Amino acid sequence: MGTKLYVGSLPYSTTEQQLNELFAPYGTVQSAKVISDRYTGQSRGFGFVEMATGEEAQKAIAALNGTALGGRTLVVNEARPQEKRSFSGGGGSGGGEQRDRR
Repeated sequence: MGTKLYVGSLPYSTTEQQLNELFAPYGTVQSAKVISDRYTGQSRGFGFVEMATGEEAQKAIAALNGTALGGRTLVVNEARPQEKRSFSGGGGSGGGEQRDRR
């Protein structure tokens, strides 16, 4: 398994193909994903790139972190493991106590 990198401050117009091409000079890109808002489909301005090896990932971080792309300064670092989300039910009357309104 490769090393996953977080890529932040992406221009909102960045495509997955462009992200792939940006990282390709530093090694084998196993995957490139731009994260989109699930409701609007618009880019959220960040993504993830998986490089084949840790060495390639470090080369990409050294070369691209702090560089400009489309007028924005990229943030590139090793991705942290995704935190487990607890489903809280969010809004409405599911779970939790209901108040007696008298």
